[in-house]
Order: sequence, then C-alpha cells, then structure tokens
Amino acid sequence: MKTNTEKPFKIPKKVILEEIQDYFFIVAGLCIYAFGWTGFLLPNGLTTGGVTGIAAIIYFATNIPVGISYFCINAVLLLLSIKIFGFKFSFKTIINVCILTFLLSFMQSIIKEPLVKGEPFMSCILGGVLCGTGVGLVLNFKGSTGGTDIIALIINKYRNITIGKGLLICDLLIVSSSYFVFYNIEKIVYNLVVMGVSSYTVDLVLNGARQSVQFFIFSEKYNEIADAIIQQAHRGCTLLDGVGWYSQKPVKVVVVMAKKNESVTIFRIVKNIDPAAFVSQTSVRGVYGQGFDQIKV
Repeated sequence: MKTNTEKPFKIPKKVILEEIQDYFFIVAGLCIYAFGWTGFLLPNGLTTGGVTGIAAIIYFATNIPVGISYFCINAVLLLLSIKIFGFKFSFKTIINVCILTFLLSFMQSIIKEPLVKGEPFMSCILGGVLCGTGVGLVLNFKGSTGGTDIIALIINKYRNITIGKGLLICDLLIVSSSYFVFYNIEKIVYNLVVMGVSSYTVDLVLNGARQSVQFFIFSEKYNEIADAIIQQAHRGCTLLDGVGWYSQKPVKVVVVMAKKNESVTIFRIVKNIDPAAFVSQTSVRGVYGQGFDQIKV
C-alpha cells in the first residue's frame, strides 16, 4: 500500500513579505487620499473626480449619503474589473474600497472645518497633491481605489494612454457635470485645478518609481563585473566590442539597463571589482521588454 508522501504546498516567505509590503503602502496611500479629500476639498465645498466626486455631487443634490452612492457605483465597476483583470486584482480593490469608505467617514467626522481657512485656491493645490500622491501609491503597489481608477486602467491596458490621462478624461466629465448642481463657475474652475494637479501628481509618482537608467561600463575586468551584476543585481548585461581611439586598443563595454533604484547596487559592484573603471549613467525615458514595461503601440 502506497502512502501519500507529497509535502503540502507552502507559499514562499518572500512572496508573503512582498504582499505585506504592498498592502502597507496601499493603506498608506488610501490614508493620504482620504486626508487630502476630507481636509482640504470637502470643507471648502469642492468636489473631486472619481467615484468620490460623483458621490459628493449626488449628496449635495439629493442628500443621499456618500457611502451608499460610493458602494453602488463601485459594485458595477468591480464587475468589469473581475472580468478584465481577474479576481485577485478585484479582491484587493474590494478591500481597498472598504478601507477607503471607513477612512473617509472617520476623517470627515473629525475634520469639520477646512485645514486652510479662507484660501480655497491653496486648498485646491494641497488637496490635489495629496489625492494624487495617494492614488499614485496605491496604483504603484498593484492596487486600486476603485471607481474611475478601474476605467483608467482599462483604457491603459488597451490603448497607449497613461493612467493619469485616463483619469483626467473621466474626471473632466464628472467635474463638468457638477455645474448642474452648484451653478457656480468659480467652483468649476477650482475643481478643474484639483483635477489637473492630482492627475499630474499621479503620473509623477508612477513614472518616478518606474524610471530606468542605462550604464556603459568600460573595464578590463568586464567578465567579473558582468557576472556580478547578473548574480547580485539580477540584471542582464550586453558586451560590446569597441576601440579606444586615443590608445588604438580594443576595449570591452558592458551595457546594462536597470531601474533607477538599482543604480547604487550596480555602482557598488563596479567599485568593489574595479575602482578604476570608467562608467557612464544616463536616464532612459522608456524601457520595454522582459523585466520592464510591455511594448504598447
């Protein structure tokens, strides 16, 4: 009689730690978003884009609680999210929507007055920066605040349009519709300022985290350097043949594409192996392919 000796599947510790890190930064981003929305925008009678903006407009027009509208609209959009991005992504979004709903309700109950009194324009700038930073953090760590983020991600998946621009299109429609509630052009202008600032901040946060660099490394110890970069930095290398025009001697050039936050690791590797190496580093606007972003046309 044979016994089942197969070991139960265990999730690697590294994967668990990465998930914990993702959720930590997602919650931090949600806190920043909720603070910017309730501390600078709502007390000044301003609306934002996204589902929170729609819920605020519905509340001002009909007195329906923001939480009810927020959940109902997100329920429809989450069905689309499950179909396109899968249940794993949508599961995170459901959790994020619940957390954000709690944070918005809690902070709104505490913050009764604008944190910057008598300065609506300054409130627009600060609120837009905080909301954009929060959304950028959430998206950067594979999460979503739900709502129009889902629409922007769908547009980004099938079209070469940045997430920030996708949000800008959705928010423009929402902010424009607020005129039929307030009949106030000045508020519309302030709302447009918030929309532009937050969208720009989202792209700034996302692109800053994904920025890549290119290295050209000239060294006689090119073999050791290339092996060390592959083993320690986990980045591929390309070896080019060159000729030093002054010395007329053949040289080897190690070319490396890496993320910006990996630059210090590569510099340390080169310095430890060959302190006399000649190294150039340049910022790269876009890197596409394995290990980087997908090619989009």
